[in-house]
Amino acid sequence: MPAVLERPPTRHTDTAPWQVQPIAGAALGALAQGIDARQPLDAAQVRAVRLALQRHRIVLLRGQQLDDAQYLRLASYFGSVFQAPADVPVLASDPYGGNTPAIVKVGNVDDGVLGNHELAAHSDHHWTPQPSSGSFLYALQVPSVGGETTWVDEVAAYGALDEATRAEIDGLQLITYNPFLRRLHPLASGERPLYRTPDIAPLSPFEVHPLVRTHPDTGLRLLYLDAATEVEVVGWDAARGRALIERLRAHLAQPRFAYTHRWQVGDIVYWDNQATLHARTGFASGETRLLKRISLSGSRPF
Repeated sequence: MPAVLERPPTRHTDTAPWQVQPIAGAALGALAQGIDARQPLDAAQVRAVRLALQRHRIVLLRGQQLDDAQYLRLASYFGSVFQAPADVPVLASDPYGGNTPAIVKVGNVDDGVLGNHELAAHSDHHWTPQPSSGSFLYALQVPSVGGETTWVDEVAAYGALDEATRAEIDGLQLITYNPFLRRLHPLASGERPLYRTPDIAPLSPFEVHPLVRTHPDTGLRLLYLDAATEVEVVGWDAARGRALIERLRAHLAQPRFAYTHRWQVGDIVYWDNQATLHARTGFASGETRLLKRISLSGSRPF
């Protein structure tokens, strides 16, 4: 049976009141107010953030001013820094994997990654043996227009499926191919496939994970599928598998499952990478957007 989640508390410390409450009117997300992450968190604050993450999938802290050591300390209350296998490339790693920094600069700056283009909804490190459990993004510079991040609740999306579809997909296995390997081994056509067909050689190494994942902390079931990454349903012919994935991706794209965050300098968002997708809108190349990401280690999906 799924865990019973307590309501995150409102508390007073010796210095100031703080509280963690749902974001009003949002499909997902909680706002942590009155927590200064420059200081060590106390036990009640850590527990409140953990509970809010389980219940609301993302937790927002505003007005933070952290150096890298303080930022890493904040993340360490919730897990150790994610490290992919040495032969599995991820964002900011060496081209063929390894040497991924603990803090990744996400921005259109000289030492940043991802530029200013739009990013489709995805979960971080989905193609690795043990995808990250969660990630933090800390906003240092934001554009005047664009660059918003949208999170999608995969638990709610699975729960909203009809019984026939849930029966159809429960137990299916999915390969999510590594998009960084596809960049290294592009197709002759230049296309970035959304579904692997028999004429496309599989990228290796690859991992097989459940299409419907069980959350390791809450026991809740969720639809574990990115919006635009190359995938393959194990054991299904390509036409049938592609039709299913297209149908499920259209379902995930419904606004009722999403929360869009408009960044302010000093925002930190901590999200459950095991239960959400996240996407980004593009922004003008003449503007600067710089955020710092820390990802936390996770476990093999089941």
